[in-house]
Amino acid sequence: MRYIGSKSNLLKNIENCISTNIAIKQETFCDIFSGTGIVSRYFKPQYEIISNDSLFFSYIIQKALIENNTTPTFSRLLQTINNPIEYLENSETENKNLFIEENYSPSGKAGRMYFTSENARRIDFIRNKIEQWKYEKKINEAEYFYLLTSLIEAVPSVSNITGTYGAYLKNWDKRAYKKIELPLFPVDDNHKKNKSYNEDVLDLVKHIAGDILYIDPPYNSRQYAPNYHVLETIARYDNPILTGVTGMRPYKDKKSVFCSKNEVNAAFDQLIRNADFSHIVLSYSSTGLMNSDFIERTLKENGIKSTFKLEKIPYRKYKSKIYDESEVYEYLFYIQKKSQNNVYILSEKPHLAVANPTAPYSLINNKAKYIKSPLNYIGGKYKLLSQIMPLLPQNIDTFVDLFCGGGNVGINADCKKLIFNDLNTILMEMFQAFASMKLSDLLKQINETIINWNLSMTNEKSFIAFRDYYNKTRNPIDLYVLSCFSFNYQLRFNNNHEYNNPFGRNRSHYSDTMENNLIQFVKKIQSASANFVSFDFTKFPLENLSKNDFVYCDPPYLITTGSYNDGNRGFKNWTKKSEESLYETLDKLNEKGIKFALSNVFTHKGEKNEILIDWANKYTVHHLKNDYSNSCYNTNRTGSDEVLVTNYSLGEEKND
Repeated sequence: MRYIGSKSNLLKNIENCISTNIAIKQETFCDIFSGTGIVSRYFKPQYEIISNDSLFFSYIIQKALIENNTTPTFSRLLQTINNPIEYLENSETENKNLFIEENYSPSGKAGRMYFTSENARRIDFIRNKIEQWKYEKKINEAEYFYLLTSLIEAVPSVSNITGTYGAYLKNWDKRAYKKIELPLFPVDDNHKKNKSYNEDVLDLVKHIAGDILYIDPPYNSRQYAPNYHVLETIARYDNPILTGVTGMRPYKDKKSVFCSKNEVNAAFDQLIRNADFSHIVLSYSSTGLMNSDFIERTLKENGIKSTFKLEKIPYRKYKSKIYDESEVYEYLFYIQKKSQNNVYILSEKPHLAVANPTAPYSLINNKAKYIKSPLNYIGGKYKLLSQIMPLLPQNIDTFVDLFCGGGNVGINADCKKLIFNDLNTILMEMFQAFASMKLSDLLKQINETIINWNLSMTNEKSFIAFRDYYNKTRNPIDLYVLSCFSFNYQLRFNNNHEYNNPFGRNRSHYSDTMENNLIQFVKKIQSASANFVSFDFTKFPLENLSKNDFVYCDPPYLITTGSYNDGNRGFKNWTKKSEESLYETLDKLNEKGIKFALSNVFTHKGEKNEILIDWANKYTVHHLKNDYSNSCYNTNRTGSDEVLVTNYSLGEEKND
């Protein structure tokens, strides 16, 4: 497949960069902008691979050839079909869904010339048949992705294009007349648990870790989604609403910030800062949106400066007056990532911590990992955990998360006993169900529900039917599954406590990241024997707490409005009286010598919470900054001033 920025000619250089700069054998290799997976496939025999791409057709290829370790046998299908590939290539094309023929061939109203009518009809037949076999359970997941990969890789060979799908040719190229043939691919077995993702890189990098991170971002403003929109539509086969002469599918949510001159520097800085990998290798063009000085500075700010290397590889890409081909380079950057939480231990003296990473040390990664709630709960504090958690006491007897919501803070508490409280009884029932089920049974039930109800990012009809079913049965696990396919993954109810969040078309689904978040969350609540209760905060039995217990409060914010505090969802709304009652409760805790912390905002969109500001004067106020650093002083800010109010100071807490 011809692909923008393919690294097929750079593979040996990348391998040499790794072998030259990394002396000790590493275990994992992450290809976070995978594209067609050429780099992942090259390094698969050597490492456990993590691959990722935001485009679904790329994800399909990675699932088939990277995550999978065996060539599919099609054992069930072979009971009725002798040769699946031959069947798909040669059977009669009786189609109900002719989306490709109707929209990307001369047979359609728009008369687009991406494919001949014969090949377009064949593509529809193959795509329909693969989906049918999956639905009838004649093929398993590995076989499903393998067949889709074969189709996706076959399509460019009969496409009437110059290289990408941004436009089609006005006259037929001779390749377009060829009959589409499905290639077979060998699947390498590296005997490792490889993993593929279909996520935004800036989200994914916060949840993965490993040894080598290879970064191959877009270089210029050419977005990949519109350039490969036809492959994306064949991969998803979701009958999108097409626009324009070329029949473009919607791609607003697939735009990459790495293709934006105004956003790329900040995105790259965020990616490098959040990368929990020991080594970073980056390929980039000298004609790219980021200049090499900025890249070098960013890498050195987050890495060990003495390990930085830059190799310039002549790259004859442009033959125009704009660029002199002798001045165009493919850059290969390398640096060893530094982390304040990494401790290097001398192998002969394992008790001795040292600071020189160039000596023969083995790396022990002690980086704190915060568990993320499996729910996208409005007002959730996951992004602020790196600021909040260091400000909370350790070795607590009982930790009370008084307004737990999604539970991001409580789940990460250092305590002997954990109590989650929320007025939303439906939410507490869900958490209680998580705590009471065997993890393997929970995951099995979720996946079976998704299959049985045919839930997907595009099947709104099944979503609505399942939502109606949940509102009649109220099974808490079904509620979680429902949220996975809902708009913004959120929980929303009407005044009758009926779930009414709309469908999350083309975005919301039960992803690998969501499953991992759920697994980590459930493991923690089960090991901690967490308790889930639904008291109004004024009636919570705080009198039972002692001085080594702790109360964390993240109430609805008086000067903001969310679906949980507007009084229109069947739950109690938050008022000025509620605010004052909470302050009285916290004052009583302080009188008893019980530590507490309160999350809130002093200002938001020009409004001030004067009641909070006045009350907080007698306690310690920590202003939480957007760059996730901490300070305990007042500053003038615009926008929201997120604060953590505590009845103890940091110095006082450390001396306890």
